[in-house]
Amino acid sequence: MPTVSVGRDRLFQALGRTYTEEEFEDLCFKFGIELDDVTTEKAIIRKEKHLEEEEPSEDEEVIYKIEVPANRYDLLCLEGLAQALRIFNGLDPIPTYNVSRISKGSMLKMHVNSETSKIRPYVVCAVLRGVTFDEARYNSFIDLQDRLHQNICRRRTLVAIGTHDLDTIEGPFTYEALAPSEISFIPLKQTKNFRADELMEFYKSDLKLKKFLHIIENSPVFPVIYDRKRTVLSLPPIINGAHSAITLKTKNVFIECTATDLTKANIVLNTMVTMFSVYCERKFEVEPIEVIYPDGKSYICPDLSLYQMVVPLSYITSAVGVSLPAHEVNSLLNKMQLHAEHSVSAKNETSFTISVPPTRSDILHPCDVAEDVAIAYGYNEIPKIKLPSLRPQPLNQFSDLIRTEIAMIGYTEVLTWILCSYKENFTMLNRKDDKLTAAINGNPRSADFEVVRTSLMPGILKTVGHNKDHPKPIKIFEVGDVVLLDESKDVGASNRRHLAALYCGATSGFELIHGLVDRIMEVTGTPFVSAGDETGYYIQSCDEPEFLPGRQARIIYKGKQIGTFGIVHPQVLDNFDIPDPCSFVEINIESFL
Repeated sequence: MPTVSVGRDRLFQALGRTYTEEEFEDLCFKFGIELDDVTTEKAIIRKEKHLEEEEPSEDEEVIYKIEVPANRYDLLCLEGLAQALRIFNGLDPIPTYNVSRISKGSMLKMHVNSETSKIRPYVVCAVLRGVTFDEARYNSFIDLQDRLHQNICRRRTLVAIGTHDLDTIEGPFTYEALAPSEISFIPLKQTKNFRADELMEFYKSDLKLKKFLHIIENSPVFPVIYDRKRTVLSLPPIINGAHSAITLKTKNVFIECTATDLTKANIVLNTMVTMFSVYCERKFEVEPIEVIYPDGKSYICPDLSLYQMVVPLSYITSAVGVSLPAHEVNSLLNKMQLHAEHSVSAKNETSFTISVPPTRSDILHPCDVAEDVAIAYGYNEIPKIKLPSLRPQPLNQFSDLIRTEIAMIGYTEVLTWILCSYKENFTMLNRKDDKLTAAINGNPRSADFEVVRTSLMPGILKTVGHNKDHPKPIKIFEVGDVVLLDESKDVGASNRRHLAALYCGATSGFELIHGLVDRIMEVTGTPFVSAGDETGYYIQSCDEPEFLPGRQARIIYKGKQIGTFGIVHPQVLDNFDIPDPCSFVEINIESFL
């Protein structure tokens, strides 16, 4: 959850009154945010430098660190936070954001070059006219960009924000992608002219900017924005040009957002302009820009129109758990910045037409509306009720019965990760990847979590490998899900509930694992039958690479293979650093249901 640092006195001034710390904590709780810490600028610096804490002096500004929901981008700055709390307290109406009514011919234009599709294909823009900055507003403006970059922009990989003094540049603007050697400009806070390729080397020693270089440095072309005179505005997502830098004296701000994700780019642009249009000469008014793409299509941005959603009153009251009249729900929604109008259908059903403003990009589903009603009503005011007893799912109920039965035989249950490394799922089990079975993670956090397991075997063997000094025999089992690719599912894969058990001791214990198979079949009421009979189960030889040849079998149940068991291959044991012989069984227990 993001944490926003704001000056207490400035926040209270914006809220129109002062609060004790306890009162403000209570307000935050009611609104669904949290006062995380109370500190000072000097205390923050001392903490970063690992210096001893000191008593704060009376002249130090008190800083409130407020934790806000990750999807509430409008709360990432003091302006949005204060506006939301004032509306929640009933002090202000919901603002109406407007796009200036100017003709298309007189509108500023951004022309997009076709080469940008190779690196960052989208750009959206807007202008804030007649802005009045002071030092606090300016710092808040810059801080909001940084917080958006860290949050929805995913460290500038999805969206990068550029802000410019419009009075220092001239439209129309062009968004291009050129070879690094063809781009040359003076970057922000520098006095020397750099080529773009030189700039990559220069910023490798910059603690703040070096973490963004990887986004474009290996690309044959770099994105760049020019004005009419070929003045470089920015080299996204790295740095703006010094020529168009905004200052406290800036009156007209040009905002451009380049992106690989157009939806997120529009959210970021809308957040920037709605939060700071409050300081414009014409309050809450934004000047649009026409973005023209190579195929001739053009778009006017920003889009500050209201998004309409119809939500039944019955849905809201059932989700919240309180029976509320329509007029009260209407009032509660207004407190959360949602315009709401209710109507009654011919079937006497009350529904709300919700108008979602551009500041509330988090409202995507009727459940989000119900959540806002619950927040405004007050979670502490919702009466506690005892839930009716829920009947467990048949698969979970059956899994618990299987667990109990195996535990009574003397096996100990283990729980292992559903993710494993590619090597553990294939190479270490002597298996080959057929590219049709395993779900591979596209961007794993670490090498240990590259694949969603297709078998419980890697986790069981890793458990034994890490406990090889444990007294023998080791008898363990697991009942858990594996994931297999499945084109019939909308997500492309499906879960399967498996049972796996392993015996490790001085001998392989093959007869014990075989006996476990027979016991599982007995407790499920499955008789042993001759091969080909589909009224029960039988076993037949197989040749799986993870087992010792000639000491393995597949389990056939009602004509289908549901599992395998055998003595684990010595090479597999060696791969998992297990010195003792082992036998293993794995069964798809969903087959019994």
